[in-house]
Amino acid sequence: MQLSGIITALATPFTEAGAVDFDAWSRLIAQQLEGGVHGLVVAGSTGEANALDDSEYDALLQAAVRQVAGRVPMLAGTGTSNTAKTIALTRRAMQSGADAALVVTPPYVRPTQAGLVAHFRAVAEQGGLPVVLYNVPGRTGCDMQPETVAELAAHPNIIGIKEAVDAEARMQALLALCSPQFAVLSGDDPTACRAILAGAGGLVSVGSNAAPRAFRRLFDLAHGGNAADAQAQDGRMRGLYAFLAAEPNPIPVKALLAEFGYGHGLRLPLLPLSSGPRAGLAAMAAAVGDLEAA
Repeated sequence: MQLSGIITALATPFTEAGAVDFDAWSRLIAQQLEGGVHGLVVAGSTGEANALDDSEYDALLQAAVRQVAGRVPMLAGTGTSNTAKTIALTRRAMQSGADAALVVTPPYVRPTQAGLVAHFRAVAEQGGLPVVLYNVPGRTGCDMQPETVAELAAHPNIIGIKEAVDAEARMQALLALCSPQFAVLSGDDPTACRAILAGAGGLVSVGSNAAPRAFRRLFDLAHGGNAADAQAQDGRMRGLYAFLAAEPNPIPVKALLAEFGYGHGLRLPLLPLSSGPRAGLAAMAAAVGDLEAA
């Protein structure tokens, strides 16, 4: 499997009563496919994976797999702080029809680099799905170094990395590992244009939940080497990036999605968007509408 393009890390919509809103889920997936994204992630950090129970996780993934019907790759977030639990969850995702597992570095436990190699090899060999590494030290407290990624990239069942460190030097080090068997994907919307112009295969995006067409346009321009137009499109999207960074993900993007009719609220300990950024919510929703219509 060769992953590339815009891969949306789907938010999980809830009803006003706090249950999973499967009607909104279906409409959100349809909007993503119509917007031209190249893949979807179910139950990543944007999807509030840690707030889902087992039955909700399975039902969300199975519903998405049925609806997508093979049109784009379906990734499932399966990373936990324990290797055995991660393997078990990856196997469940395989049974529900996922095409690959997005596996974050184990949160909170802070393994060594050698521990990361052992962890990801075990998941790749025993989980039953191709593995995409996910490095987001701001959330996990664990930073997987490029040398460690290079060691893991040689494994035949490890097919890529989502790198959310926004440093240009980090991305350059990882881009040297690109091959037909291993994709390097940005995990940071604000620096994705730069990364794709430099050779990254695409972006696992938060913002594409709300603006799939705009992100698809950005990818097409950057991947096609049209630097000036890609940078101009990126400039038009700076306001969206700033809004999405106003509070921890997925609080701002779920506020936007609610404006567009996709779900209500989050699960504790996450609270709805606070009054400061909420004052600009209606204007941002209008700006996103303009981006999508352009």
